[in-house]
Amino acid sequence: MNSVRETTIPVTERAWAYVALAKPDVTFLVVITTVAGFYIASRGPLDWALLAHTLVGTMLAAAGTATLNQYTEREADALMRRTAARPIPSGVISPTEAFWLGSILVVSGVVYLSILSNVLAAALTLSTTVLYLGVYTPLKKITPLATFIGAFPGAIPPLIGWAAARGSLSLGAWILFAILFLWQFPHFLAIAWMYREDYARAGIKMLPVVEPSGDRTFRQILVTAAILVPISLLPSVIGITGIGYFFGATVLGMALLQVCFWAERSRTNIRAKWLMHATVIHIPVLLALMILDRVVR
Repeated sequence: MNSVRETTIPVTERAWAYVALAKPDVTFLVVITTVAGFYIASRGPLDWALLAHTLVGTMLAAAGTATLNQYTEREADALMRRTAARPIPSGVISPTEAFWLGSILVVSGVVYLSILSNVLAAALTLSTTVLYLGVYTPLKKITPLATFIGAFPGAIPPLIGWAAARGSLSLGAWILFAILFLWQFPHFLAIAWMYREDYARAGIKMLPVVEPSGDRTFRQILVTAAILVPISLLPSVIGITGIGYFFGATVLGMALLQVCFWAERSRTNIRAKWLMHATVIHIPVLLALMILDRVVR
């Protein structure tokens, strides 16, 4: 049926479907966190060519992982209102096509990194794909702990950038990892609360689905956001950044925590959406402050 439909689908619609398979919003997050890791780890003049190669390889693998994720979750996506229009469940792209496209992109990205960046960056990139698709994705239908597991591959991109710049990992890299790891909980749990009915319909056991009251969901949001405040200050403590970043990160962290408290008080979808937007603003601004602080020092 899909092959019949594809013959009648305009070229522009097919082109946009390929873009949607790559999940541009997720890929953008991967890119900015990889850039941050690379820039902060760099010593001396920035190696623009190496940075470009690192981003190309990382983007290829990230796009491929997103595509394979949609291939794997195509049946669940068809059951949820927010994902039913995605390329595979809508019939614009066939599952077979998505599988091969995603596989080629992942392999190309990992090979590209191993040749034009370094083996450590390539290995970290491959581990992100394996953990995301092989562990996190299947666990989503088994346990709400999948969110915790999924935060590990989600926090690896800054390690990729760091590894590409230095060829090794050090304390600063793991601090960036911890920042991104903690940030994911208020972000993804806010989304899970907004779409809890959708997730329940698809049999995905996100925390708001298995515990409808929201007590544990918002407790995790508040606890992780509170821990994120001091963790985000560690770059200044170990000397990666200076006093400007320290105060900027403090303001950002306290502002995000306040939005978390605000969302917890009413637990409405509207406030959860505001929290989601706050997290989307928080991480790029925090990383921009980190980079700016390094530039002006």
